[in-house]
Amino acid sequence: MSFREGFQERGLPRRLRWTVTSASAVVVAAMGLAPAVATTSQAPHAAHLGVAVTQPPGAVSPHPAAGTPQLAQTGTTQQVIRQLVACGGTMYAVGSFTKISQGGTTVTRNNIFSFSATSPFAVKSWNPDVNGQVDSIALTSDCAHAYIGGKFTKVGGTSVQDIAEIRTDNGTVVTRWQHHAVGEVFTLLRTPNGHLLAGGKFTSINGSSAAPYFASLSLATGANDGFLNLHISGHYHYCDSGTGKCSVTFPTQVYNQQLSHSGTLDLAEGVFTSVGGQPRQQIFMLNLATKPASVTGWTSPEWDGSKGNLPGGYPYQCWFTESFYMHSAAWSPNDSAIYTVENGFHPWNQATGTFPRTGLCDAVTAWPATQASVTHTWINYTGCDSLYTVAADTGAVYAAGHPRWGDNSDGCNKAGPNAVPDQGLQGHSPSNGMVEVNASGKAIYSMSRANADDMLITGAGLWIASTDRFGASFCGEVGGHAGICFLPY
Repeated sequence: MSFREGFQERGLPRRLRWTVTSASAVVVAAMGLAPAVATTSQAPHAAHLGVAVTQPPGAVSPHPAAGTPQLAQTGTTQQVIRQLVACGGTMYAVGSFTKISQGGTTVTRNNIFSFSATSPFAVKSWNPDVNGQVDSIALTSDCAHAYIGGKFTKVGGTSVQDIAEIRTDNGTVVTRWQHHAVGEVFTLLRTPNGHLLAGGKFTSINGSSAAPYFASLSLATGANDGFLNLHISGHYHYCDSGTGKCSVTFPTQVYNQQLSHSGTLDLAEGVFTSVGGQPRQQIFMLNLATKPASVTGWTSPEWDGSKGNLPGGYPYQCWFTESFYMHSAAWSPNDSAIYTVENGFHPWNQATGTFPRTGLCDAVTAWPATQASVTHTWINYTGCDSLYTVAADTGAVYAAGHPRWGDNSDGCNKAGPNAVPDQGLQGHSPSNGMVEVNASGKAIYSMSRANADDMLITGAGLWIASTDRFGASFCGEVGGHAGICFLPY
């Protein structure tokens, strides 16, 4: 998931090129899952590109699968798919929407629906009917029940408050599971060791105020089970005495989280300055193998301010209106690296026309996953356009939001020297961060600048959740993918 506050829109010179081959099969093994066979899609627009494009080895096809559900236009109101989750051959989609189209049929679905994970991707009859935005969903191991969080007060005819457990056969609320949060629930994650980790703006959840903003809930009852006791506090606020500008103060919150492939570590992003008694900003790493879970030593002066600002330190604070800028992260398939994406325009104390860019703002960045203070291994700038979600497999690091360029460390709201036009969705080399391009120098991946909000890699490919912002519906230069795009292996 990613962050949406109506922000205004706002590189490396050497190119990585991939050999163009015929549409032969490529065997890949992504994220430790069973190998899948990938073929080059014979999409209608392939001739328009001028070359027979294939994905890098281990990466997904740039051509979307046809027939996936999409957001149906309902007027000028922007709709969004906030998260996609797979369970038992079914995809579950949540967000803020009212109508879904698939296979020529439009159905009413309020903020949550499910569909087949394989072609023809038929929308299921399941219809819980939630009366407000659903930000996150997590499933039980048998896929029989779903936990949902967001900002809502009813599921069907049952009163709830921002969190609930529902059945996946008929969509009804499991009333024995507590269902009341005092504040929006942004993220839910079921851990392999039997906890439901809930993050958000809440100060109390299911009758307990012992773990505001980030709590561990019993899968059986919804009660706080004591696994998280982090005493999260603080927010970001800084001022420029020269201009009088001060950063926007976001409330303390845990916004997003990502479980490692090992199932023992969890990354969490949000607004805080202290977590588990340690100074942390923007992001922290939890060790889920301890009881209770504990904050690891993984952090960086590039975002936590531990070595101060320039000169002598790092430009760790982004623009005044975007003090919370690191909204998503992803693990490499072997958990040795972590990738983050950022919005933020540029550092608050760096002039707009100063190049090359420094700091983390409006970039995709790679980090060692070593549980210590680290610095980045590579960074790639969009040139002052935001990124909101990231995913990774053996072939690429996928970053999405509303970028126009990659490799653009020498431009801001324009293409600098050596910038690569790369709209909406980007693929970066895991080894050096360069935008992945074909033999003609054209970026391999693209989509509408639709503010993609979430990405999920499965054994079958990459699922992208986004919006219908400004009527956006293109993925890989193919229309008909408003809100959902699937790029197969």
